[in-house]
Amino acid sequence: MNDDPQQEQRQSGVPPVVAGKLESLSSDERTFGMLSHLLGIFTGFIGPLVIWLIKKDDSAFVDDQAKESLNFQATILIGQVINCGLMLVCIGYITFLALWVTTLIFCIMATVAANKGERYRYPINIRFIK
Repeated sequence: MNDDPQQEQRQSGVPPVVAGKLESLSSDERTFGMLSHLLGIFTGFIGPLVIWLIKKDDSAFVDDQAKESLNFQATILIGQVINCGLMLVCIGYITFLALWVTTLIFCIMATVAANKGERYRYPINIRFIK
């Protein structure tokens, strides 16, 4: 685990952060970064996957945010599979609702941050794609 966020940014290829915002992001970059999170609400991992595959070479910001969203949606998919098993003992219905609300809140927060040009990191995320 690296404690230096600037070194982590240099290694990830994402432009440096200035006052919480990324430098020189175009409107299209912010829009695609925002869409990668927003589409996760409606399409699961498919929307972020399509954006990542199309835009990963064009923009470091979109690449970073689409991977973050894709990893989050994969994590949520694992949670949904676990919920299916828990539904056999009736607690799965409660955890399903909690997972859905959590997903909705985090995706909206990520959408707003990406629209502002800020990198967003989901607090509950398994990073399969780095």
